[in-house]
Amino acid sequence: MPSSTDPATRPLLFARNVAKSFGRNRVLLDASLSLAPGEIAGVTGENGSGKSTLLNIIVGRLRPDAGTVVMSGRVGHCPQEMLVFETLTVRENFRYFAAAYGRADWPKRMQVLLGQLKFERYADTMVNHLSGGTRQKLNLAIAYLHDPDILVLDEPYSGFDWETYLHFWELTAELRERKRAVLVVSHFVQDRARFDSLYRIVAGRLEPEATR
Repeated sequence: MPSSTDPATRPLLFARNVAKSFGRNRVLLDASLSLAPGEIAGVTGENGSGKSTLLNIIVGRLRPDAGTVVMSGRVGHCPQEMLVFETLTVRENFRYFAAAYGRADWPKRMQVLLGQLKFERYADTMVNHLSGGTRQKLNLAIAYLHDPDILVLDEPYSGFDWETYLHFWELTAELRERKRAVLVVSHFVQDRARFDSLYRIVAGRLEPEATR
């Protein structure tokens, strides 16, 4: 368990010796990582290496066979699959998820996020009329909606154009300044210098990689 009692240094996410098998397929053997306030971390690996399994364990969608996962604070999760409602408008999706989060100030928060990700003009557009990249922006914005302490992102910039990719990192840098923690899970990582820590899943374990 984390030993620090200082909120400024105590990990927001702490995973130790996490293991998971599906039948005879041992996907995770001894995976460990921690995420401090203001830290941006990345997890990469080949297809089938266990990235999605680890992510689902971290956000509580899957139980590990062994090991410990401790989260401190609110968690935001942006999965690779779209969780927004295609037959609602962007605004209606914000209203729905804000009610679930208890976020009464959602109209103001929505305007901020639409502006930061540059899709304000689609506020009253049905989701099923949006491009794939704009849907991904909405998926990401919904994960940010309740101002989480820990943000877990699965392939977050899939479908983004270059401008949106840069806006994503501007928003991530703002979260770092506010001592939020961000975990990016992806099959590849660009711009390694943007990360404070990087891990690659190899044979069921997380191996540190250089960020410079």
